[in-house]
Amino acid sequence: MDTAAADRPSATYDRIGRGYSEIRRPDPRLNALIGQALEGARTVVNVGAGAGSYEPEDADVTAVDLSQVMLDQHPGTKKVRAGAEDLPFPDGSFDAAMAILTVHHWADLNRGLGEMRRVARRQVVFTWDPMHRPELWLLEEYLPEIRELDHARFTPVAEVADALDAHTVTPFPIPHDFTDGFQCAYWSRPEFYLDPVIRRASSTFAQLSPSVVGPAIARLRADLDSGDWHRRHADLVREQSMDYGYRLLIAGT
Repeated sequence: MDTAAADRPSATYDRIGRGYSEIRRPDPRLNALIGQALEGARTVVNVGAGAGSYEPEDADVTAVDLSQVMLDQHPGTKKVRAGAEDLPFPDGSFDAAMAILTVHHWADLNRGLGEMRRVARRQVVFTWDPMHRPELWLLEEYLPEIRELDHARFTPVAEVADALDAHTVTPFPIPHDFTDGFQCAYWSRPEFYLDPVIRRASSTFAQLSPSVVGPAIARLRADLDSGDWHRRHADLVREQSMDYGYRLLIAGT
């Protein structure tokens, strides 16, 4: 494995990981969807486990992550520091392998997915599709740099599904009151993006220069103070959920 490449996500999460679990609180609706996909699995490996969000409570879970900072926040007893591309387990060790919003960090996507297929008979992956439209207003109006970054690191869902040989691809529209503070969580609550603590819990914001983020957030603050943002998005804030391209993929049995 390319050690330098593998260290990139580790370095990012070592930087943003402290206090991560306070902002990235699992949402019960996404938890239910993932739980259904993992139903019946008695042993599960969570690849890119982070602080352990969305792990099934009734399974024996082994957490795998490159970041020791994230593993230190994980509540489980079985924790392994490793990369997705070289899982240190024998073939068929688990009933299921899960990977939640992590495949875009992997140095070699196909190799990581292949490792999930090698060590488990079922694979469950939650990711985002850069080809999906509409996109979050934050990108269009304030931070197009996020679009550039995310399009460079996220693989289209169709390609992930093909590499995984997924038999099920399920859309997950983001509820207006979503509790897990990843990038699109606050699509109807723009004031949350003003909070630097919330932004620090996002790997995208963590990789952008303050010289880029600062002026953009200042513009958003001004638009919220003047009412311009709410005038532009009056229809949006009446919605209960929005499909921004998040998908749950299931492969295997």
